[in-house]
Amino acid sequence: MSDAVDAKTIVRLVRYAASHPAVVVEPGEGGVTLSAGKDRPPRHFPHGALDRACASGLVVREASRVRATPEAQGFLRRALLAPDDAFQEQHRDIDNRTVSVDGIRQTARVNALESPLGAIARLKEKSGQAFLTPEAVAAGERLHADFTRAQLQPRLTMAYEPRLASKTRGGAGGTADLSDTALAARMRVGRAMEAIGPELCGVALDVCCFQKGLELVERERQWPARSAKLMLRAALMTLARHYAPPRPAGRQSHAWGAEGYRPDVSGLVTGIKDG
Repeated sequence: MSDAVDAKTIVRLVRYAASHPAVVVEPGEGGVTLSAGKDRPPRHFPHGALDRACASGLVVREASRVRATPEAQGFLRRALLAPDDAFQEQHRDIDNRTVSVDGIRQTARVNALESPLGAIARLKEKSGQAFLTPEAVAAGERLHADFTRAQLQPRLTMAYEPRLASKTRGGAGGTADLSDTALAARMRVGRAMEAIGPELCGVALDVCCFQKGLELVERERQWPARSAKLMLRAALMTLARHYAPPRPAGRQSHAWGAEGYRPDVSGLVTGIKDG
């Protein structure tokens, strides 16, 4: 039997095993017969297919029964896609966005499923408008980028939130071990948390940095249902103003003079020489 036929046979075997929590295995001539009860007719498979599926961790054989493992569902989803993109397509939702790289705005392909923020950015209001403004989404992504560069670990939890910039202990894990880039990023994260404030910085860290979903945040913080997204929006809007503060409308200086006017500084120069 060719490799292509073997692969298809394994897919059929795994699909059959996944259709019922306890599939009976009956040895037969040249292979085995799987039976999932009266709901589905039995299927015959060669011994090699069952052995290969067991060796791959897709099914587990226990005496006269066989059952699919948790890995079987991902295997079956990948089997329906092109071989080259199967694993990647299973875990991505590609979107084109404009990002800032070293001060230059560029178009980049972003996987919207990489973080909970990507899913929240797709939420809509009843009016059809986006739940988060582009500035708020960009602020959350910038916070996550700084958090990653700062090499902050998930064990730095809520008790650490308001004082991200004040960790100065030496020794392993302290600022003495950080590179200049990581230290600068850690200071930026600290300033961002101070700008957001102690009431809102926790939800921004949870979603943007620790990659927690809104429901998990609400359970951990014992918040009412659907309140985390409102708190997150307020935090990200505050963070966006921190990253790009509005220019104050102060008085501007004016230079009065006719067109082509140039001040005469010869007297000033002479006074300096005489002095």
